[in-house]
Amino acid sequence: MDSDLATRILYRVGFVLRLVLLLPLLAGLVILSAGISPSSRTLEQFRRAVLAGDVDQVTYRASGSGELVSLTWSESLLVWHEVGGAIADAKGAYTTARLTADARRAFNRPSLTQKASKSDGNGILPDWPFDVRGGWWIAASWVIVFLAMLFSPPRLANRWAWFWLFTVGQVGAILYLVLEPRPLWQGPGEGLTRDKRVDGGSGCRYSIILAIVSGLAALGIGRLIELVLG
Repeated sequence: MDSDLATRILYRVGFVLRLVLLLPLLAGLVILSAGISPSSRTLEQFRRAVLAGDVDQVTYRASGSGELVSLTWSESLLVWHEVGGAIADAKGAYTTARLTADARRAFNRPSLTQKASKSDGNGILPDWPFDVRGGWWIAASWVIVFLAMLFSPPRLANRWAWFWLFTVGQVGAILYLVLEPRPLWQGPGEGLTRDKRVDGGSGCRYSIILAIVSGLAALGIGRLIELVLG
């Protein structure tokens, strides 16, 4: 095989792999963004939805006495609701025991997830790639991209810079797939080189900015989904 042809094939394969890894990460970001701004519902509406089998996943926090202090649920990957105000009805406070009983009577039993009062996140690693229920493909994509960054020579920034963008910056993996080793919009080809790569100190500063921007973007995506899907 001609060496130039082999090189072009390798460039195209690498380009396709970047797209294959990018799509799950983008999907995961949209799914998690949808849960940022859940629409307000009443406890009665929640219980009716549960019994009708319309609820897919329930996330809640409870006090020491078992009374729920927060309650959110999804009817699909992109449709999330929450009970606003006091979580109680004519029978009194809504407790974990009542929630479990309602879930057992449901036509389609929902998944129940109790959140701790304090975050038990992944330390310096971003939480969102690992928080989608059943989204192992999103977590696997993030891990693969992270390892690729560690064991391949980045061209636009050094590994320390990318490390901070991946972790503190939250969406560094997506940025890496878009920019390294060649911007996606330029198509397959040889990686670009820079006379001076972004160093670790600059990458750390950029990661803080990226975290703020990505947080605002996720909030905006969540609000847009809420407006479109009601």
